[in-house]
Amino acid sequence: MPKNMLKTKKHKQPVLQQLWNTRLSDYVTAMAWTPDGTQLAASSGAGEVLLYTPATDKSICLQSGQGESVDALDISADGKFLAAGGQAGTVWIWQINSDAPTLLTTLEHARTWIDRLQWHPTSPELAFSFGRYVQVWHAVEQTVVTTLDFEDSSVLDLAWNPQGTRLSLGGNQSIKTWKSQDWDEDPIVREVGGASVAVAWSPDGHYLASGNNDRSVLVWAKDHPAPWRMQGFPGKVRQLAWSKPMVRDAPLLASISGEGIVVWTKAADESAGWNPQVLEDHGGMVREIAFRPNTLLLASAADDGCLYLWQKARRIIQTLEGAAGGFSCLAWSRQGIMLAAGGSGGELWVWTEMTKGKGFK
Repeated sequence: MPKNMLKTKKHKQPVLQQLWNTRLSDYVTAMAWTPDGTQLAASSGAGEVLLYTPATDKSICLQSGQGESVDALDISADGKFLAAGGQAGTVWIWQINSDAPTLLTTLEHARTWIDRLQWHPTSPELAFSFGRYVQVWHAVEQTVVTTLDFEDSSVLDLAWNPQGTRLSLGGNQSIKTWKSQDWDEDPIVREVGGASVAVAWSPDGHYLASGNNDRSVLVWAKDHPAPWRMQGFPGKVRQLAWSKPMVRDAPLLASISGEGIVVWTKAADESAGWNPQVLEDHGGMVREIAFRPNTLLLASAADDGCLYLWQKARRIIQTLEGAAGGFSCLAWSRQGIMLAAGGSGGELWVWTEMTKGKGFK
């Protein structure tokens, strides 16, 4: 895509500038950065998996289009392993910490769409869902650590807590949380009323949030059984994102439902719950949101072809455009220096900050 198709608005000195772009054969479904920010993995609706290295400006095709989408990507905490899952019911594991990445193994689960997977925060253990089950697989030992049965429905989302001591699964009527020190112990069950479709632990591990199909968000404080309930959304709450922990307050919680974003700030009075601020600038369905790591800068990508950067999750300081059919996903590098985004037409961009730290708050 010509660079002149990338437009910047509402900020005289842009935060980000374009570093690289390419195009996959179908819409970009997922992206993941290595922990050190040296490589970006991206996948498409056609089943492609690509690995890009910003320092060399080169990309490697790990897998060409298979005719079935790859919908989930994640890279292990040590940066050695890339996992992908999707429509084929296969989990692919590549070893990527060399000049020639190699396919380590495939885990087959026929007739099951695998769209949720996540590596443990410190260990090479991968959790992935298939139907009502979640399996934890050890990449070095190449063994199954455990298989968890949600029982009540298919698993709709999963999330490790930041310490890796708990794994939470969302599904019909509840979130179930297992302790990784004893997988055989009964899980902690948190009732949600409808179905939990988005599960997110705060970066400090003090809060667990659930986005639900009954148009509500629930937030539990650590070791407190009763949640705060936020409701009145236009549709199901499809994704949640936490900011960095605040010095004296809880982190911000951003949620998306339909075309809107709601940013929640915890009130000083425990009984007052969380106060909302609605961000309504998008003119199409919001596809993904993410806070820049360790800041309050929020990025949002939507069907309207706009990617907004929101200073302190309140005010737009830059608009990135160019996805004619809309944006489909985004991902910050862990250092927050680079932002990647994918489009519904297969467009893939990487931007980098113009002046280190400037405007990133």
